[in-house]
Amino acid sequence: MTVPLPTATTRWRCTLCGNLTRFDVTRSSKVVEYVHLDLAGEAKVEECEVVNETIESVRCRWCDAVDRIELVDRPGADS
Repeated sequence: MTVPLPTATTRWRCTLCGNLTRFDVTRSSKVVEYVHLDLAGEAKVEECEVVNETIESVRCRWCDAVDRIELVDRPGADS
């Protein structure tokens, strides 16, 4: 089951327990990073561009439900 990312007008909600605030998100990302190595060889990522990102699962932290997450409207959001 793919769960879409929340937007400025929506948020996640667990339909089993009602949780709105705590979730474990498993995602896959393809990124392009600009890595700067200093003279000692220490690496620092200075720029990161996300090329592709997929949410694989969203798990409720309160009740461990994985297949019960939905998008709901945020309070006060103009729908």
